[in-house]
Amino acid sequence: MSVKKAFITGGAGFIGSHLVDRLMAENYRVTVYDNLVLGKAKNIKDHSDNNNFKFITADLLDTDTLDKTMIGHDIVFHFAANQDLRIATIDTSIDLNQETIATYNVLEMMRHHGIKKMVFSSSATIYGDVPLTPIAENYGPVLPISLYGAGKLAGEALVSSFCHIFDMQAWIYRFTNIIGDRASHGVIYDFVNKLKNNPKELEILGDGKQDRPFLHVEDCVEGILFGLNNAGDQLNLYNLGCDSYTNVVSIADMVAEEMGLENVAYKFTGGRRGWRGDVPQLRFNIDKINRLGWKARLTSDEAVRRAVREIVRELNT
Repeated sequence: MSVKKAFITGGAGFIGSHLVDRLMAENYRVTVYDNLVLGKAKNIKDHSDNNNFKFITADLLDTDTLDKTMIGHDIVFHFAANQDLRIATIDTSIDLNQETIATYNVLEMMRHHGIKKMVFSSSATIYGDVPLTPIAENYGPVLPISLYGAGKLAGEALVSSFCHIFDMQAWIYRFTNIIGDRASHGVIYDFVNKLKNNPKELEILGDGKQDRPFLHVEDCVEGILFGLNNAGDQLNLYNLGCDSYTNVVSIADMVAEEMGLENVAYKFTGGRRGWRGDVPQLRFNIDKINRLGWKARLTSDEAVRRAVREIVRELNT
């Protein structure tokens, strides 16, 4: 069997770099394509001397470079995106460019080079502000309340259209909150940094009652590859997460505990949402991928505890 050749957009980022580690361990030939705006070269430095690894520093809006470097691959893992939902309230073009147009560019180059398989990282944000009931993949209408969610939903539509018109095959994963080492944003990362600056007081956006499922990045990568290897439809769509959830105050408590801090005063900014576009509560129905045979190893609380330890250790080194 010939070696599989994977092209990974956003491969120096949080989830992408963990996927790179796994694919390299499985003897793939891997090309990482990343503009290093959010990704970090250090996340993939362990592979820099491997002949089966190549790193391209470029943006997905640079179609000339994308065209030249995508040639000869078997599958594209499209994980590049703007992952800072709040920044879109300042620059509304970011998600249009980094989700919608970037996804079109990737698909068009795949079509041009005859690459037929894509794994696309979507998000639970496409569902919008949904009822407090487990949301399955067939929930609708989906009405995102963030520009990031809108960009991901547009990306899903483009992936589906290209699959049906050009005989491609895709695996779309709607991620819940993914956490763990190498994270460069998110509630745990923010709390650790805030408490490093002021160990006595922690600002918490919103009312602290926000809760949602949290999935460790290692479980996430396992789920991605399990679906890829076991689902064979033309278009394979899965929620990827767990059926438990964790609230923001509990996360703050775990961060303070793991940092050895006592009597931290919590200062809430107030309101249901931490920021415009934030979805306060989410329950994820993951029956579909469970029926396929995959289940997260860690509960949401277990994933948060492990991620807190990893991020605290990482930011202290």
